Amino acid sequence: MDDRKGFFYTDWAALSLNDWIGIVVTVAIFFLMIGAYFYVFHPRNKERLEAQRHIPMDDERDDTERDR
Repeated sequence: MDDRKGFFYTDWAALSLNDWIGIVVTVAIFFLMIGAYFYVFHPRNKERLEAQRHIPMDDERDDTERDR
């Protein structure tokens, strides 16, 4: 048990600014991903998302490069 405690020990006072920024960004992205999963997999949003499922394959939609 003592080996696991030593393995997971973190000296919070020794963390640099880059470490803190990394922790904050990682936790923020984690919660944003949870929010995105709930949004995508919620049954209420199914019709709205299914209506847009072919947009990446639609070549005729607002092709601005041809107009230049």
